[in-house]
Amino acid sequence: MSDTTISKRIPKPSWLRVKLPTGETYKKVRKIVSDHKLHTICESGHCPNMGECWGAGTATFMILGNICTRSCGFCSVSTGKPEPVDHFEPSKVAQSVKLMDVKHAVITSVDRDELKDGGATIWAETVRAIRHQSPGTTLETLIPDFAGKWENLQQIIDVAPEVVSHNIETVRRLTKGVRKQAKYERSLEVLKRLGEAGIRTKSGIMLGLGESKDEVIESMDDLINVGVKVLTLGQYLQPTPNHLPVFEFIHPDLFEEFRLIALEKGFMYVESSPLVRSSYHAEKHVK
Repeated sequence: MSDTTISKRIPKPSWLRVKLPTGETYKKVRKIVSDHKLHTICESGHCPNMGECWGAGTATFMILGNICTRSCGFCSVSTGKPEPVDHFEPSKVAQSVKLMDVKHAVITSVDRDELKDGGATIWAETVRAIRHQSPGTTLETLIPDFAGKWENLQQIIDVAPEVVSHNIETVRRLTKGVRKQAKYERSLEVLKRLGEAGIRTKSGIMLGLGESKDEVIESMDDLINVGVKVLTLGQYLQPTPNHLPVFEFIHPDLFEEFRLIALEKGFMYVESSPLVRSSYHAEKHVK
């Protein structure tokens, strides 16, 4: 790990090879998604863990459209002027969860900074709709920072999902370049307020953007100090040539070292390996 950046692409190492998804449960869910034209981030994001997660009864859905008001350097979601809010979306997502027989649903969204409530109302209505149609399904919400408007965050607190996740994505020093419209301290405040409300919190960091080992450990300390219970660490992969380049591919041995350090610091669950993504093993994080 280093403090500098590079522009040329480097080849992927052997440990980033992805196994093709298999299994009867996966095939069943895949057919339902295809037949009913359901939308999951698992498919649209080409997640390497899709087969494993679907086989465990977990799926991730994105709400509030597919155009983001922010332009983070790592994210392949389109930036621009979003479409109007679909007020029927909460019931549509709830129907998808029920149809797929999802045991643990992860809900995420684009940033909607142009909305007065940042999309918080749709967030809360989606949680309520899923609970109404699938009362046995547990929920994780992977939320934005709502631009630090705490009355909007309160809507998430009020519906109290089993887990609320908000990713800091990278270390403090690299935040400005990786998450241009976000703030490291603001993300910590989001997590702190959620934890103080009695909600189990979760956050994730991408590695391979030029961070140092000490900076990763510092970020762990920052997260544990605001009460975060679950931590995910995964390898950053450049989605297109227009996005931030990969500075370094982190060896699995270092991921394991980080996992053990994080557990020693007091995190309840730690997922740490090159192919880990935010919702990896999400069903375990509610237990």
